[in-house]
Amino acid sequence: VQLQASGGGLVQAGGSLRLSCAASDRTFSNGAMGWFRQTPGKEREFVAAYRWSANMKYYADSVKGRSTIFRDNAKNTVYLQMNSLKPEDTAVYYCAARTVWAIDYWNSQQYSIWGQGTLVTVSS
Repeated sequence: VQLQASGGGLVQAGGSLRLSCAASDRTFSNGAMGWFRQTPGKEREFVAAYRWSANMKYYADSVKGRSTIFRDNAKNTVYLQMNSLKPEDTAVYYCAARTVWAIDYWNSQQYSIWGQGTLVTVSS
């Protein structure tokens, strides 16, 4: 499976962006798709995950209440709607997929398939 991420850009603080991650097939149907982000010199950080078969969503505390992960099943696409953006949300955002579900949805090392990053810049 290949993942194609898009939707990053420059936005003012308080604004919104929607990231998209299109998958070439549904190899992850028994696992999950997730979003992670990374800034220079820091570890890749979990943002949100979608457990595909169970239709369940998980969020990092840092984005909970401001972001929504949702899917378009027909398009094999997962979206991350981010609202009330803050300068600290600035990062390269990566979508990823794992083919087997486990409770450690935040663990980037369990995601074997990665898309290219998309840069989100939030200006103050």
